[in-house]
Amino acid sequence: MTAEERVRARDFLDLQEGRGRVPLLGDAEIRELLRSARRIAVIGASDRPGRPSGEVFAALLRAGYDAVPVTPRFATVHGRAAFPDLATAVAATGEFEIVDVFRRAEDCPAHAHEAVAVGARVLWLQLGIVSWEAAEIARTGGLDVVMDRCISVDRHRLLR
Repeated sequence: MTAEERVRARDFLDLQEGRGRVPLLGDAEIRELLRSARRIAVIGASDRPGRPSGEVFAALLRAGYDAVPVTPRFATVHGRAAFPDLATAVAATGEFEIVDVFRRAEDCPAHAHEAVAVGARVLWLQLGIVSWEAAEIARTGGLDVVMDRCISVDRHRLLR
């Protein structure tokens, strides 16, 4: 096992065992967030069929959220204009309550800085993504944090 793999495993174990360096939102807070939030930026959204980020993006749209794709790889995602970065998306469309990130853990701290800079309410790292560094940046900047959870699954599970 490489040093990077050991760090990733430790981060996941810390999350699962509640030893994280910052508090994370639980089910009750997530339920309220998903009821009250309307605007969600999806960083890493994809228009390629079968990609989880594209499927979740489409599910958010179907659920009535104003979801905006943030990706330099596509001009549109599911018919919605895509933006190369979060600041550009905010300048063009307005503020977001949730910044949902579909990127590798090592890319998440930069996105946490972006989310703080644009005044988001929550940094949400999708299922399989744990970055305590990004969580610390977000919390220090006044954001709530969700990690290693799928926003679409939680919406379906908590809002039935």
